[in-house]
Amino acid sequence: MTDTVVPRPAGPKPAWLRKPLVHGNSEVRRIVRRHALNTVCEEARCPNRHECWGTHRTATFMLLGSICTRNCRFCSVTKGRPLPVDAEEPERVARAVADLGLRYAVITMTARDDLHDGGAAIMAEAVRAIRRHVPGCRVEILASDFRGRPDSVATLAGAAPEVYGHNIETVRRLSRFVRRTADYDRSLGVLRMAREMAPHSAIKSAILLGFGEERHEIVQAMDDLRAAGVDLLTICQYLQPTRGQLPVQRYYTPEEFAELREEALSRGFAACESGPWVRSSYRADAMYEAWLRRSRGSAASSQADPAP
Repeated sequence: MTDTVVPRPAGPKPAWLRKPLVHGNSEVRRIVRRHALNTVCEEARCPNRHECWGTHRTATFMLLGSICTRNCRFCSVTKGRPLPVDAEEPERVARAVADLGLRYAVITMTARDDLHDGGAAIMAEAVRAIRRHVPGCRVEILASDFRGRPDSVATLAGAAPEVYGHNIETVRRLSRFVRRTADYDRSLGVLRMAREMAPHSAIKSAILLGFGEERHEIVQAMDDLRAAGVDLLTICQYLQPTRGQLPVQRYYTPEEFAELREEALSRGFAACESGPWVRSSYRADAMYEAWLRRSRGSAASSQADPAP
C-alpha cells in the first residue's frame, strides 16, 4: 500500500466514543513527576489515562526517554534524536512503583534504534529493580521489536517478566504503511522468540482497528499471533491523537468488538480485551490472572493424566 492509496476519513466520532472526562489522580501525577519519569499515558495521549490514574491508581511507565527514533503514522510520541540513556531510570521507576504501592507494574519503551541492543538491557534492569524494591510485584513489559535481534529479545526475556508484550498494531497488508520501518513478519518472529526464550511468561500483543483493514485480515492476524505463541490479545479502536497522525477510516461498534473478542477466545487466546476504549495495558492484571488460571489448570490436568 502506498502513501497515496488512503481511504476517506470516517468522520465525527460516534456516540459510544464520547467518554466523560474523569480527572486523574494528582498523587499519581505527583509521584511520576517527583521521579522524573515519562508515562505512555501522557505521551501517547491515551484516552483512559484519567480513569487509570483516578480510579485504578495505575500508570504505564515509558523508559528510555520521551523521544522515539521511529515515525509510525498512528503514534503521537515525539520523534527525533533521543537523549543519551539514563542509567538511573530503572531505579527511579522501581521507587515510583514502591511509592504507588503497585502489585502489578507495566513498563513500555520508546523505540531506540540508535542503541546496539535497542534498549533491552535498560528494560531488563527495570524489571529486576522493581522486584528488588517491591518483592512480589508482577511486571508486564511492552517492548519494541529490537529490529528482530535475538540477543536483545533474550536479554529482556532473561529478566523473566510475568508478561512479555510486543504489538503487531495492524494487519499484514497495512503494516508498512501504518508502522513505516516496522515489519509484520519481524514482529511475529520477535513474539515467537519471546515464547521460546521466556517459557514461564505470558506472551501478549495488540491490534489497532480503524486503518482500513478487512474482517478476514483481522482474523488472519489472530491466527498468525496464535501460531507465534501469543496468549493474550487486546483489540483496540484507533483514535487519531493529533492532526499529524493518520485519520480514522472506520469506527467499530461495541457489538463488533464483542464479536471479535469471542472470535479471539475461540481461537485459543487465554484472554482478550476488545473494545473502543481498550489499550495495550488496559486491565492488564486481570488478563494476566486469566492466563495464570489457564496455565495452572493445564498443569494440573497434565499431572492428573497418567502417561500412556
